[in-house]
Amino acid sequence: MAKSFEDLPVWQKARELVKYIYYLTKQEAFSKDFSLVDQIRRASTSIMNNIAEGFERGSNTEFIQFLYISKGSAGETRTDLYIALDQEYITEAEFRKSYEICIDVSGQLSGLIDYLKGSQMKGNKFKKEYKSYRQEVDEIMKQFNIQHSKFNKNS
Repeated sequence: MAKSFEDLPVWQKARELVKYIYYLTKQEAFSKDFSLVDQIRRASTSIMNNIAEGFERGSNTEFIQFLYISKGSAGETRTDLYIALDQEYITEAEFRKSYEICIDVSGQLSGLIDYLKGSQMKGNKFKKEYKSYRQEVDEIMKQFNIQHSKFNKNS
């Protein structure tokens, strides 16, 4: 598994999408539709942000939840691309390129979700910390309010 969210191919592909969306929305006709520009930028950046946030949460359950949110944002981005195409803010070629990146991201998200659902690993949050025998005994003794040193004196 990746050591950071930046190592994930799906996050890298989502970043590529965001760069392209920002490029498209800076074009003169598109840039004047402030509402749509804001909407499509927020939707596309939400994909990246939720991948990152879910990864950093430390559990597969939470990661999966955030990956589903990312998938929703990818669908929202595709819908906004249709609007941009219909309003003639982008060309058919620009639409196809950005749409294909969105589909790729959605597919990678689905694959990652399926992988995580089938994984026996629960995430870093649930890794059991190794404790020495002495540490475990000390914790047990603390639970019963018996100091370890008193116990040794009486033995």
